[in-house]
Amino acid sequence: MWYAQNPGDTAEFEKQMRRKTHYVIQPAYLWGSIAEMARTQNGELLHTLQKGFDYIENESFASTFGGLFSEINLNSEKLGKGYTTQNAKLCTVIKAIAEGLAQFSTDKDTLGDAYEYLIGQFAAGSGKKAGEFYTPQQISSILSGIVTLDSQEPATGKKKQLESVFDFACGSGSLLLNVRHRMGPHGISKIFGQEKNITTYNLARMNMLLHGVKDSEFEIYHGDTLTNDWDLLREMNPAKMPKFDAVVANPPFSYRWEPTEALGEDMRFKNYGLAPKSAADFTFLLHGFHFLKPEGVMAIILPHGVLFRGGAEERIRTKLLKDGHIDTVIGLPANLFFSTGIPVCILVLKKCKKPDDVLFINAAEHFEKGKRQNRLLPEHIDKIISSSRSLEKLNLINVL
Repeated sequence: MWYAQNPGDTAEFEKQMRRKTHYVIQPAYLWGSIAEMARTQNGELLHTLQKGFDYIENESFASTFGGLFSEINLNSEKLGKGYTTQNAKLCTVIKAIAEGLAQFSTDKDTLGDAYEYLIGQFAAGSGKKAGEFYTPQQISSILSGIVTLDSQEPATGKKKQLESVFDFACGSGSLLLNVRHRMGPHGISKIFGQEKNITTYNLARMNMLLHGVKDSEFEIYHGDTLTNDWDLLREMNPAKMPKFDAVVANPPFSYRWEPTEALGEDMRFKNYGLAPKSAADFTFLLHGFHFLKPEGVMAIILPHGVLFRGGAEERIRTKLLKDGHIDTVIGLPANLFFSTGIPVCILVLKKCKKPDDVLFINAAEHFEKGKRQNRLLPEHIDKIISSSRSLEKLNLINVL
């Protein structure tokens, strides 16, 4: 109503809104308007939705979100054949969603939690595919609890502020958001993520927005981590190269890749050598470690095999250990993931620590057995995090 009555003031109003909330959505594309169109079976609903998607991608935010809805096909025959049938089906679906939402709060925390819940439910039903985009919250909580501790004096507890956190295989962004939740909405200056899968990349961007992260507070890049095709990370000048306070990751386990001769001279790998074609686990690890600040903390989930396999992996592992970069090894129970039943570990790495000291936490027997997956309870998570603050460490050179 206000837009229609004050056409001369809308430009200034939108300017002020972008300054305050970083986005604007015109009344026609607000949820209330869309829900009312569905309730009244408006024949223009489908057209309005498509226009709304285009508007949000290109005009709502100060920065563009091109392709945010590229995976949504409003003309899909799954909605029926022909515009009229498809429009009617959308009216039915949106009307049902609106009736359900009416029973709950619609603030950003509730909407973000609902979105995260739906991603988790989708992951539960996706089997092995779930590993491509979802880290279970219980495991995310362990990683976030570790990387937010003071790197030099973990016994003193959580840091007050992080300038940046990076996940180079961010999936739907749930792990990054877990770190943000632990630090608080103003505890991280900026979140960085990278994701190769276009659908999952869009999930991550939407997840950030629905959790109230301003577009100026995060940057998610669609690209291949292994080839390092993000211009931001290709800076050769050490003074300008980005470095992160915290690096977290749950990369695909034992991913087959094709290392080239040129990658052997890549600044990320040349001091350690290349991981074998059969398993890129250490490739992912070295990528993240390269961009870690000297006083930062990195926590990465990997299959147990990285602790014991020989060949190139043994050489990389040994150098990391002798250089004093492996801080903690956490053995987790089997069957925690939707995508695999194998046992996994968390490696915690630091660039500035006393050489040869490694903390080993065996948490393999601490879990609650579920029907399909095992679960870590809050007390298990708290115990692992509190143990990682321990000053009693072991010399594990001969073990690893």
